[in-house]
Amino acid sequence: MEGAATAQALSRIGLAGLAVMGQNLALNIAEKGFPISVYNRTTSKVDETLDRAQREGQLPLTGQYNPRDFVLSIQRPRSVIILVKAGAPVDQTIAALAEHMEPGDTIIDGGNEWYENTERRIGEASSKGLLYLGMGVSGGEDGARNGPSLMPGGSHGAYMNIKDILEKVAAQVEDGPCVTYIGEGGSGNFVKMVHNGIEYGDMQLISEAYDVLKNAGGLSNSELADIFAEWNRGELESFLVEITADIFNVKDEKTGSGELVDKILDKTGMKGTGKWTVQQAAELSIAAPTIAASLDSRYMSGLKEEREDAARIFKKEGLKEEINFDVNGSSVDKKRLIDDVRQALYASKICSYAQGMNLLRAKSAEKGWNLNLGEMARIWKGGCIIRAVFLDRIKKAYQRNPGLANLMVDPEFAREMVQRQAAWRRVVGLAIQRGISVPGMSASLQYFDTYRRSRLPANLVQAQRDYFGAHTYERVDMPGAYHTEWSKLARKARV
Repeated sequence: MEGAATAQALSRIGLAGLAVMGQNLALNIAEKGFPISVYNRTTSKVDETLDRAQREGQLPLTGQYNPRDFVLSIQRPRSVIILVKAGAPVDQTIAALAEHMEPGDTIIDGGNEWYENTERRIGEASSKGLLYLGMGVSGGEDGARNGPSLMPGGSHGAYMNIKDILEKVAAQVEDGPCVTYIGEGGSGNFVKMVHNGIEYGDMQLISEAYDVLKNAGGLSNSELADIFAEWNRGELESFLVEITADIFNVKDEKTGSGELVDKILDKTGMKGTGKWTVQQAAELSIAAPTIAASLDSRYMSGLKEEREDAARIFKKEGLKEEINFDVNGSSVDKKRLIDDVRQALYASKICSYAQGMNLLRAKSAEKGWNLNLGEMARIWKGGCIIRAVFLDRIKKAYQRNPGLANLMVDPEFAREMVQRQAAWRRVVGLAIQRGISVPGMSASLQYFDTYRRSRLPANLVQAQRDYFGAHTYERVDMPGAYHTEWSKLARKARV
């Protein structure tokens, strides 16, 4: 199997970078009937993948041990997927492979790459006559092996070369495979970045639902497991709600007592895509408070020692961690609380997805990508981490009205927001009374309340800006820009 392959046995596609994601995607491609060559700088990974290909069904997978043999083992025009760590390793891998590639060949980067790096590489590849795709891959290790959601952007010709492979390898849902050509440039990476931002929001909102149910409702882990399992049979049906139910059921095997979730340190890790999403929202003047709140919560979780010190200091001043400022001092109706939290979680999630979609639309307009938001929702219905039943309804909302200003004002979603807003307010209100932080749910509620009001107190802010900086303001009753000598008029008014 080693060495340059003979002309008769050329592979249909190649994959370089055999960490678990790379191995799994390569095995998925081979399993779908496409002969594949694989390569990794550390050769033991090549052997490991060959071994798995044998064990998992004698799959048509060939291992190569240097860049030249790897490239030459693939039929022309060659398509090579690379799955290595974002940044410099991608450039190093491209340089090693491009040396042996020919005009018309394609490189596909499947990592979580910053979209501008992909745009730079498209230019560099093009100068050598090579085609380039930056492809978001979502679904984790399991998705890579059994069907991920794929978000390829860049050269349309490169996409057409491997469209048949991607459509077989992607997750399959009732309206087709979870892949589509996203658009030009770094659009595929950008869409994956926003997907991850929405994922941050989703996870934060679920953790807040857990916090309220546990600390205001007094629910046990086994009750929580049942509730999330039940929610997963209704409107909240999704991968994240499903795995949350599983998590509450897992016992701690190390000590043999209690559930593992209670033994996990409350410090959240992150790779950076959530931060990029919030930075891009700010650059484009798009409000994304739910996603931003989830990012801030991860930062705050990292201050574990500071939070423990603060809890002691405030306790000394008479403020316990578990507080209750409920004026009626009433006990919580568990059944009602569970239903309220379900509704609050659903309404908050709509806000998070609305923010993500608005960010995609704004970037698409800036870059001329012509993104189809309904298609984005469709390819997220299967394979990916944020897959959820209600994505089908998001798809239909954008099909009904491609120019929809905000997901919340689609007639169906607007009705649901109105029906759930009383429960939503009760949950956020209860959390505030109990001193339970719900930054995601409250940011979502503030987003909804700000967006639905035809008049905001921004008139006062404009007056202040004009007062100290002569920034001018507009009036509601006549056109034009106005400046007022505020201090002079205020002095006159005091006389």
